[in-house]
Amino acid sequence: MEFSNRLQQLPQQFFSKLAAQTSLAIAEGRDVINLGQGNPDQPTPPHIIQAMQEAVADPKNHKYAPFRGIHELRQAAADFYKREYDVDIDSDLEVAILGGTKIGLVELPLAFLNPDELMLLPDPGYPDYLSGVPLAEARFETMPLTAENRYLPDFKAIPDSVTERAKLMYLNYPNNPTGAVADRAFFDETVEFAKAHQIAVVHDFAYAAIGFNGVKPPSFLQSKGAKDVGVEMYTLSKTYNMAGWRIGFAVGNSKIIEALNLIQDHFFAGQSPALQLAAAEALTGDQQCVADLLETYESRRSVLERECTRIGWKITAPKGSFFAWLPVPDGFTSVQFADHLLAHADISVAAGSGFGASGEGYIRVGLLVEESRIVEAVQRIEKLNLF
Repeated sequence: MEFSNRLQQLPQQFFSKLAAQTSLAIAEGRDVINLGQGNPDQPTPPHIIQAMQEAVADPKNHKYAPFRGIHELRQAAADFYKREYDVDIDSDLEVAILGGTKIGLVELPLAFLNPDELMLLPDPGYPDYLSGVPLAEARFETMPLTAENRYLPDFKAIPDSVTERAKLMYLNYPNNPTGAVADRAFFDETVEFAKAHQIAVVHDFAYAAIGFNGVKPPSFLQSKGAKDVGVEMYTLSKTYNMAGWRIGFAVGNSKIIEALNLIQDHFFAGQSPALQLAAAEALTGDQQCVADLLETYESRRSVLERECTRIGWKITAPKGSFFAWLPVPDGFTSVQFADHLLAHADISVAAGSGFGASGEGYIRVGLLVEESRIVEAVQRIEKLNLF
């Protein structure tokens, strides 16, 4: 039996390969410092766990949930956006509950693109953005993100032949993998660009809560007219350390939300009611855990910047997310340097080229280990005499 053409055309899962290489090194008994992962290392806050425990114990939550999510979670998402960003969201028409936002990101090309129609993707960007392209039998063009342009796409540089064909565009700020943060002026420009070319916008807001130096990353939906052209994906994985819980939501343009809900009506039968109630508690309950988490990441970021500077590794500290985007030393490609670190220093990092052609020359490092391990990792690199 052969896989369908769609499955055969799927890109190689970058993170599964990286995880396999790291796991093999660990299985050999090596003390690997894993800076390549994107998996939060802190536990889910206790009040969210308690809400889940109480909800699981209630028999009424043992039944199927409504296909489009329980009212409590849809309303919690709307209340969250009003509180955090002063954005009004209709909980009935402008919210789609997702079993993790990756699902929505892969589904949307299926919902909006016909075969051979075009979408725009950031480069470098989250590798799984590519997954929906062959499933929809669609095509894509990339928007290079460069340090010179603050890792923002230059809309003016996109050829007219591309903008005339594009129907869907993905953005992600704070950015994975570069750690860049967009400002309101950029999102205002995005709305104008999208309206001028009739392109639907999807803003992946996965690292929304993680902005450094007192800068709170803005929501795309705060820009005037944003709901006319797009949606924002919000995952609870990063803000509340709920990665394994697989819960998130999309908010914004009602037509795009309806498309997400419609396709999910056929793919899924809803998330557990208990899980949704716990997610609602996360969004509306005590937010001190979010402030504490941000403090943890900012402290780790400072340690990484200090230690890299100490050994002569000239880096730019990230402005947001829990990733740092570090240049590779002369004489290495991204893959060669990542392999060198694993082989000679027992350090796992993600090669920048795995995030797209524009990622060549960099590695991505996660701030997802204790500060002492960050210090030790840089000390190991120092011994390689590369800087």
